[in-house]
Amino acid sequence: MSEHHESTRSPGEHAHPGAKEYLGIAVVLTVITAVEVAVYYVPAMRPMLVPVLLVLSAVKFSLVAMFYMHLKFDHRLFSWLFVVPMILMSLIVIGLLRLFGHW
Repeated sequence: MSEHHESTRSPGEHAHPGAKEYLGIAVVLTVITAVEVAVYYVPAMRPMLVPVLLVLSAVKFSLVAMFYMHLKFDHRLFSWLFVVPMILMSLIVIGLLRLFGHW
């Protein structure tokens, strides 16, 4: 049965990750979330809180979009449709935080 599945795949199509890879990604996402929570509760990190949380959330967004939404295996245009708005959103958030004196 798996031979039939392999033969029906088109030449440009890539194999998607299996359960082991998805569990590994889930562990990485969990660790990043734990780091985010830890950074929030460390008083010495207060001056760097916003940039660190923005970077960590961007990494989590990228992992979710690449693997769970299968953008890593799709055309690059779809990746750009996620990356460009994320960068614009980050710049807007940073600008608003600076404008209102919270950073």
